[in-house]
Amino acid sequence: MARIHLHLLSDSTGETLENIAKASIGLFENVEAIRHFWPMVRSDVHLDRIMEEIAANPGLVLFTLTNHPLRKRLETRCRALGLPHVAALDSVADALSNILGQETRTRPGRKHILDEAYFARIEAIQFTIAHDDGVGHENWEEADIVLAGVSRASKTPTSIYLANRGYKTANIPLVPESPPPRSLFSLKHPMVVGLTVSPERLIQIRRNRLLSLNQAPETAYVDNDKVQAELAFARRMFADNGWPVIDMTRRSIEEAAAAIINLFNDRELAEGADGLAGAGA
Repeated sequence: MARIHLHLLSDSTGETLENIAKASIGLFENVEAIRHFWPMVRSDVHLDRIMEEIAANPGLVLFTLTNHPLRKRLETRCRALGLPHVAALDSVADALSNILGQETRTRPGRKHILDEAYFARIEAIQFTIAHDDGVGHENWEEADIVLAGVSRASKTPTSIYLANRGYKTANIPLVPESPPPRSLFSLKHPMVVGLTVSPERLIQIRRNRLLSLNQAPETAYVDNDKVQAELAFARRMFADNGWPVIDMTRRSIEEAAAAIINLFNDRELAEGADGLAGAGA
């Protein structure tokens, strides 16, 4: 197994840099990446202390530093040590600069925008946690997305993932014996998405859940006929209301969330186009 030290330097939280590094390492097999994370690098003194650690554990240096003198200092020190160093966002920023015909902005005002995005994400996470499993349905109109599906259809983990991306997400379990609140069918702002899964996969997930709780693995909860009826009930509801549906059978949470975000963005674009058309009329 190949082993590499990976040094990540950022003048902010470094979340973007971490995601880039994780995705890049995932492209290779049999690699052990020892990540050294250095966020909030904003002074020469701080950088010099970090360079001592980098010199002791040489490897690839990835950075996102907007302070030009600090960046030059890092590049000079890396060259002196003979270490490869990459500005992780430069290629994308350069391409955008060429297309847009303007230089990148690095003034302090950009930091304020990032802070607003951070707090918006925290608000989305708090909302999502408070509206899990059908709770707080009177506030669903404030959500961006509402996920509906039978028990163990991955509603909660998908909701949390979407919240981490900044989307206020509520979710509701669909149970034939207990119809959902009527407000679910009259929502205007949120996009309602149905989550489904194959009967075989759902039974397997539910059985594993029962075993993890030390409960009998053979109950009505995993009865094939009952599960089939639950799924049919949910599918009819999705179809009757024209809600988009995501099949979770072979999708990871990340893949499902990406598909939902695409649906949400398409909806926003369509509504924007309709608004422009109405204004033109």
